[in-house]
Amino acid sequence: MSDPYSLHGGTVVAMRGKDCFCIANDLRLGSQMSTIATNVQKAHLIGDKLFVGLTGFNCDTATFVDKIKQAKTLYELEEDRPMKPKVLAHLISNMQYQRRFGPYLINVLVAGIDLTSKKPFIAGSDSVGGMSEFEDFVCVGAGDEFALASCETFWRPDLTAEQLTEATAQVMLGVIERDAATGWGAIVYTVTQSGITSHALKCRLD
Repeated sequence: MSDPYSLHGGTVVAMRGKDCFCIANDLRLGSQMSTIATNVQKAHLIGDKLFVGLTGFNCDTATFVDKIKQAKTLYELEEDRPMKPKVLAHLISNMQYQRRFGPYLINVLVAGIDLTSKKPFIAGSDSVGGMSEFEDFVCVGAGDEFALASCETFWRPDLTAEQLTEATAQVMLGVIERDAATGWGAIVYTVTQSGITSHALKCRLD
């Protein structure tokens, strides 16, 4: 737990379905095994049906969210169009690469629906901006290994929004039971063409 990327704990999971996606995060902020706060969001709504999931060193995640929002606002003012998920992924990749010699201590994923093609998009990045798009799921944070194992079990191609919500919830519940740095409940956001719904999960509170 001395790794600064997992010092504050937390896990974010994004799963892709048929014309939809889910993104889920736990609510715990800790310092190793000590709990600091129990209502910390790690999935941030950046735009219309566009999320960024961030875990890692909490000061860096807060700074990075502010920089993303600022850059997105400038982009949309200059281009006079909403930012697409793939464009946001490239933007984040460039922001991380600019700091490659002193990187942000964050784990980041992008999830959104392209308003032109109407297709879901999920991607994850390493610490220096190596962004990869995924057709199934992506997990970041202290419990990412537990989450990946559960995703392999529950994910199937072309899941409906309801099925995907259930699968994502089961993954998060499994992570919270297994990872001591993830906990205090979770929230699952289900994003479809018609809008965004959220589901609060009651689980281990420690």
